[in-house]
Amino acid sequence: MRKFDVIDPWHLSGRATYSTAVRRGPFLFISGLIARDPQTGRMAGRGDIVEQGEVIFRNMGKILEAAGGTFDDIVKTTDYVTTLERYRETAAVRKKYFRNGYPAATGVVVKALVNPDALIEIDAVAMIEK
Repeated sequence: MRKFDVIDPWHLSGRATYSTAVRRGPFLFISGLIARDPQTGRMAGRGDIVEQGEVIFRNMGKILEAAGGTFDDIVKTTDYVTTLERYRETAAVRKKYFRNGYPAATGVVVKALVNPDALIEIDAVAMIEK
């Protein structure tokens, strides 16, 4: 028996070997997101890290909503980036979504991501207390 609940706003379970997000107690663990449309699988913002960041946070918001949370519940994010070119500009995207303070954050430059069109991947941990 599973000890966590799967949060899957797009009903993707069974199409991948991971869960979009899992909840255990008040904690919500959001898997690494890239700028892929969950319904079509198409990548958005090819070559544009800022647009990719926007799509990622928009999708993250849908996951949070499905779990009964908001961006105010996120306590930690990790950005994995393949380039630092225009990475600083993604700060404006973060400011748009984190309006009441910023979570702890880590940024890591990596050689590549699994999807070669992805310039950034972001995962997050939220604490949603009922």
